Amino acid sequence: MFEQVSASGVRNWRLWLVLAALAIALLASLNWALRMTRMPLKSYVGQLPPLTSEQLEIADHLSQHVKYLSGTIGERNLSRIGTLQAATDYLQSQLRLAGYSIRQQTYLVQGHQVSNLEVMVPGSDAAGETVVVGAHYDSVSSSPGANDNASGVAAVLELARILQATTHRKAIRLVLFVNEEPPFFQAAGMGSLVYARQLRSQNVAVAAMISLETIGFYSDVPGSQKYPALLGLFYPDRGNFVGFVGNPNSRTLVRRTVRRFRETTMFPSEGVAAPADWPGVGWSDHWAFWQEQYPAIMVTDTALFRYPYYHTTLDTAGRVDFEKMARVVDGVRRVVESLATDL
Repeated sequence: MFEQVSASGVRNWRLWLVLAALAIALLASLNWALRMTRMPLKSYVGQLPPLTSEQLEIADHLSQHVKYLSGTIGERNLSRIGTLQAATDYLQSQLRLAGYSIRQQTYLVQGHQVSNLEVMVPGSDAAGETVVVGAHYDSVSSSPGANDNASGVAAVLELARILQATTHRKAIRLVLFVNEEPPFFQAAGMGSLVYARQLRSQNVAVAAMISLETIGFYSDVPGSQKYPALLGLFYPDRGNFVGFVGNPNSRTLVRRTVRRFRETTMFPSEGVAAPADWPGVGWSDHWAFWQEQYPAIMVTDTALFRYPYYHTTLDTAGRVDFEKMARVVDGVRRVVESLATDL
């Protein structure tokens, strides 16, 4: 009898140990998930206010840029000879109209000369840190690339125009990157990686990098937003928000940018600081800055997790919501100014 009770007690004790271990693991997992997903303040909810006169102007300019890049030029990559040069010619003309001197970072890839384009808004602290804002201007093969990524490029051009006469403590570098799409994605010929490596070799102190990637598509339809596994438990199922995405090392930057966006901008927003190898988390030019140990995030409409025309021939300007995109760009402008001003 004693032996039977003893054996039963041992089994119960082991069961309680297993249950306790599972509970601890569950709590640890929940804490980890909350660290990834919990952001300051609340996302904007409700009817969007009318566009301001400045936002209407931004929307008009965004439309012009996206239509020229995706329509007049169309597909932009090395497989379509001359299209990258046509894009750089247009981008340089717009940056010069905004009053900038342009620095070209030209390098050789597959026997072709390609270029990153950089302009700078000087900071009052000449030897201090810099904030980098960038987007890639190439498109994937067989796609006109209106949302991916003429939308991001148009945003950089508009930010350059708006910020040109402003003054901040930190310098702001506005950069248009070549060769983000395959076969150069996360490879040696990727424009943003070439650029980030040069910054590191020159000991440039980058306080923050923001990659503007596919930012023009929004939907209020239930179920329009998808996510990598499990993340859907923490986020809305409507693709009506702009996302701020970073890795764990950039968590402070993600939270800081989300806070500033929500403080100043009446538009839905979400943020995450997830492992870099999760699907979508490192799929843009911010990844290149992570390789050089710089804090960097992506601002995005989440691309393939929402946009049904991603990397297709149907990625045209008619799919882009320029009014909502203008709200996002206006909010990102305030984020950039805050990053360039604060200590």
